[in-house]
Amino acid sequence: MAMIGEMDADSVVGYFRNKSILITGSTGFLGKVLVEKILRVQPDVKKLFLLIRAPNVESAKLRLQTEVTAKEIFQLLKKKHGVGFENFIEEKICPLAGDIMHEDFGLDSAQLRALCKDIDIIVNGAATTNFSERYDAAFDVNVLGAKNVCAFTNKCTKLKMLLHVSTAYVAGEQEGLIPEKPFLMGETLRVGTHLDIESEINLIKEARRELRANCSTEKAEKKTMKELGLKRARHFGWPNTYVFTKAMGEMIMGHLRGRFLVVIIRPSIITSTLKEPFPGWMEGIRTIDSVMIGYAKQILPFFIGDLDLIIDVIPGDIVVNAMMVAMAAQLKDQQPQTIYHVTSSLRNPAPSALVVESMHRYFFENPLCKGRNGEHVRMKKMRFFSTLAQLRFYTALVYKLPLQMLGLLNIALCGVFSRYYNKLACLQVDSRGSPGTELEFAL
Repeated sequence: MAMIGEMDADSVVGYFRNKSILITGSTGFLGKVLVEKILRVQPDVKKLFLLIRAPNVESAKLRLQTEVTAKEIFQLLKKKHGVGFENFIEEKICPLAGDIMHEDFGLDSAQLRALCKDIDIIVNGAATTNFSERYDAAFDVNVLGAKNVCAFTNKCTKLKMLLHVSTAYVAGEQEGLIPEKPFLMGETLRVGTHLDIESEINLIKEARRELRANCSTEKAEKKTMKELGLKRARHFGWPNTYVFTKAMGEMIMGHLRGRFLVVIIRPSIITSTLKEPFPGWMEGIRTIDSVMIGYAKQILPFFIGDLDLIIDVIPGDIVVNAMMVAMAAQLKDQQPQTIYHVTSSLRNPAPSALVVESMHRYFFENPLCKGRNGEHVRMKKMRFFSTLAQLRFYTALVYKLPLQMLGLLNIALCGVFSRYYNKLACLQVDSRGSPGTELEFAL
C-alpha cells in the first residue's frame, strides 16, 4: 500500500509501455473498460491478446468487432485516431479463439508456443457472475478456469505477473473492517468445516451421473444443480454459489501460482463509469441496475432492504484504475501475492436511503414509463420493507387477499371474471421473479 502512495499517473502508465498483455473476459463490461483505458492512455502497449470464446479465429474477430470495439465506450479512441482507428486496433489487439475452461485455453500448439514466449502480464477477468448459477457451470469457470489460468502462467517464459479479478463478497456476510488477506486452501467461513475442492469436483460429477441415470429433463437438471450450489455454499458459510466459487478460485490462485507475482482485486458492486472515458457508461442490466430499471418501468413497486445500511458500490473506471495501479505497484514492489479491496463504504459511504432517493429523484425528472398515448406516467415511490415478514404481510394484504375475494366472486357469478382473475393470478406468479431479488444481500 505504501508503494502505491508513492506512484503518480505517469509512472503507472509507463509500466504498460511495450508490454504484451493477455486478458480474459474482455467481452464483459469490466473487460471493455480495461481494454479501452489501456489503449487510450498507453498507445505504446505492445499487444493486447484477448481470449474470446469462439469456435475459430474469424468468429473471435467478429465478436471483437461487434461486442468490444464497436461499443460506445470506444468513441473517444475513434475520435482520436479518426480513419486510422481500425488499423490501430488491428495493430494492438490480437483476438484468440479459446476458453479458460479448457486446458491451455483450447489453443493449438503453435499458438501456445508463440503466446508463451511473448506474454508479460495476464489479467484474468473471465467469470460467471450469476449469483444463483448452476453449480457445475459456476465451478467450471470460476474454479477450474482459475486452475487452467495458473497452469498456463507456468508455461510463460517472460511472464512478470498475474492479476485475478475476484469480488469483495468472498468475505461473506461479515460486519466491520475486513482485512485484505488470502484464502488458504480448504479455508471456509463456517467454524468446524473444511473445504476439499477435489471432493466438490467429485460431488458435481456424481450429481451429473445421477441426473443422467434418471433421464432428468433439462429444466429439472438445471434446478437440481442450482440447488446443489446454494446448498454447498451455505454449508461452508457463503451466501450464494457465485461468491463461493470465486472464493475457491482465489484458493486455487494462491496454491498454484508458482513463482509468479499475483494480485487479486476484490471490487464490490460495480456500477457505471464515473469519469472515463465519459460518465455514466454501462452495458446491460447489472446487479443494482436491475432494481433501478424495475422501478423505472414501474414493474417493481416494492423491495426488501434496510435503508439505514450502507450499500457498497464502485464505478467501473475506478476499478480499472485500481487494477492498473496495483499491477504497476506489484511489478515495482515484487511482493509474491497482494490483495486489494476496491470498495467505497469506508471512505465514501453511500447509505441505501441516499441511493434510493437519488433513484426516485432522477426518474421523477426523467421518466421512462409511458402510457398508451405516449404520455409520461406519473411515477410512484418504491416501498421498502426491512424484514421478510413485513413484505409477506404487505403482499398478502394488498395482492393475495383481493385476488382470493375476486376468485370467490368469480365462482358466485359463474365465471364472469374468469379471464380477468386468471390474468391477475399469472401476474402474481410472475412477480415472484421480479428483477433485483438477488440483491437482497447487498441491501
